[in-house]
Amino acid sequence: MSRFFTTGSDSESESSVSGDELVAKPPGGNYGKPILLSEDEEDTKRVVRSAKDKRFEELNNLIKTIRNAMKIRDVTKCLEEFELLGKAFGKAKSIVDKEGVPRFYVRILADLEDYLNELWEDKEGKKKMNKNNAKALSTLRQKIRKYNRDFEPHIASYKQNPEQSDEDEEKKSRDSEASSSSSGEEEEEEEEEDGGVGAFLKKKEGGGEGRSRYAKGEEEEEEDDSEEEEDWGSSDSDTDSESDEDDGKYTSLASKFLKKEEDKKGGEKKREEKAKKKHDRKSRRYEEEEEENDGGGEWEKVKGGVPLVKEKPKMFAKGTEINHAVVVKKLNEILQARGKKGTDRAAQIELLQLLVAIANENGLGVALEVKIKFNIIASLYDYNPNLATYMKAEMWQKCLGCIEELLDVLFAHPEIFIGENILEESENLANPEQPYRVRGCILTLVERMDEEFTKIMQNTDPHSQEYVEHLKDEGRVCAIIARLQRYLQEKGTTEELCRVYLRRVLHTYYKFDYGARRRGAGDPQVGGEEEEEEEEDSAALMERLCKFVYAKDRTDRIRTCAILCHIYHHALHSRWFAARDLMLMSHLQDNIQHADPPVQILYNRTMVQLGICAFREGLIKDAHNALLDIQSSGRAKELLGQGLLLRSLQERNPEQEKVEKRRQVPFHMHVNLELLECVYLVAAMLLEIPYMAAHEFDARRRMISK
Repeated sequence: MSRFFTTGSDSESESSVSGDELVAKPPGGNYGKPILLSEDEEDTKRVVRSAKDKRFEELNNLIKTIRNAMKIRDVTKCLEEFELLGKAFGKAKSIVDKEGVPRFYVRILADLEDYLNELWEDKEGKKKMNKNNAKALSTLRQKIRKYNRDFEPHIASYKQNPEQSDEDEEKKSRDSEASSSSSGEEEEEEEEEDGGVGAFLKKKEGGGEGRSRYAKGEEEEEEDDSEEEEDWGSSDSDTDSESDEDDGKYTSLASKFLKKEEDKKGGEKKREEKAKKKHDRKSRRYEEEEEENDGGGEWEKVKGGVPLVKEKPKMFAKGTEINHAVVVKKLNEILQARGKKGTDRAAQIELLQLLVAIANENGLGVALEVKIKFNIIASLYDYNPNLATYMKAEMWQKCLGCIEELLDVLFAHPEIFIGENILEESENLANPEQPYRVRGCILTLVERMDEEFTKIMQNTDPHSQEYVEHLKDEGRVCAIIARLQRYLQEKGTTEELCRVYLRRVLHTYYKFDYGARRRGAGDPQVGGEEEEEEEEDSAALMERLCKFVYAKDRTDRIRTCAILCHIYHHALHSRWFAARDLMLMSHLQDNIQHADPPVQILYNRTMVQLGICAFREGLIKDAHNALLDIQSSGRAKELLGQGLLLRSLQERNPEQEKVEKRRQVPFHMHVNLELLECVYLVAAMLLEIPYMAAHEFDARRRMISK
């Protein structure tokens, strides 16, 4: 039954019992009275904290969580809390700019970095880590190293004098506690008049704040806890008796709550001793690591990331007899790494060049030198794995030099037979009694060299001096092709001769022969020396090379290219009728649409040159007919391979765009588009005006030019 329905005596007895219970309750029990205080009294109990205190308390809480995670080696938790710590520090940026970077923040950054470095160097511990911790370790290590760059001077000063940071923190805590106690002294006096409950609550709050202020590092936490217990009391049951006794001893609350001088001195001594012990432990650990490194010989300490200058790896072990078999085996070892991921291509080229030098020093023969040089040139081409990228100037000059050296060796030793059809098993590199046989094709290397030269010219700004410097190399390229032509005329097959002749034609057809023009005009300044130097002019050279290709070639593509180049050369030198007859006899216009795009571009260039030639000869109608298809399309620039139109960029994907850029003609081979348009418009005007005059009243008249 409820106690409200009992008699008065019972209620009185119960109320007296309940009153006794309230008096006997320990101070840590239910606080009923503060809830019944008035609004004015509640306002006096509020504690106003500055923005600095709030921000720094937030940082301290995060630091404490990080230190706890460091104790249990929870790197994932460290990573999460470190990210939150960085965000909290960013929020406190305005306060940090005024007050400076707090020492406790610098301390956690330095300690965390040292902790991560220790974990990273512990190889066995890393193996035992789970996957998440190992991943978090590498991530956090990179982040802390990057983050600490902004605090390098602060961390350096902290590491030089770690004791100073402890003293500064203690002074700050003392000052803040003194200010809080002095500001709260008046409130305490007023509350003492109201009753003991408010004063008791204030004491409890002050004790909690004191504990939060004195949060220390990983090594000092246990010590601080014990000191706080001694200073503030070990149990709640003793607080009432202590407070009654202390009221008589202390004149002010500040002197009551501040630590005694003896305790301060003892705490400072303990901290100094701990800092010294920690410093000694670190120095001992560093010395042990150095001894291990010196003894093991596996690891080397590097200062500040400066690379050590190491000797190049020796090609062969000391005392190895260097012969053909050993060198070929080493060559195969180097070539096996070719094309693999992580292979240093530049180092591979250096190794091959070193192998050539070793073979020459030991007199292992010319055949082995030729074989290694073939592989050096192939490695130079493989230096850029992407087809779209062109060779750098340094690699390009090396490539030209190697090909010239290889041709010198082949001309000096005609007994060496080279070819793609020679198997590696049937090679003869060592036996001088039999003809030397080496697997390789010099023609393929020269063709690739020519393609690389075209790529270099395509990817260089045509209006820069660099383009002119690269264009000077065309003389070397043409000389190499001419030397290869002479070599293949003696030892090459008909198919190889057609291929090298086409290369020679492609470097000749677009160049105007000024010497032949002056000789044809009977210029007296042209002496006999030039005639002796030049065996034949470009017209005779083109005639000889192209006729050989017409007769011997078995592939339609080489013959088609040779015919178009021949026609272009005739038209360039104003031999209109020869060019026209060759075009009509070839019937190229009937099936040119089935050819590949580079051949179609060459066909368009030839037709344009034919039209300009006809205009020079005064054949207006022929010029108009030749230029009509190109000019009426409005895509002359694209059809001649001299650029891409912006409006058609949307119609193609990036891959198609790259392919079309590789088909572009180098700038020094361009046809003047303005001249082309001018010739076409003049020819159209000269045809249209007489036609319009003749058919003035004809209703069915049509325009000649579209």
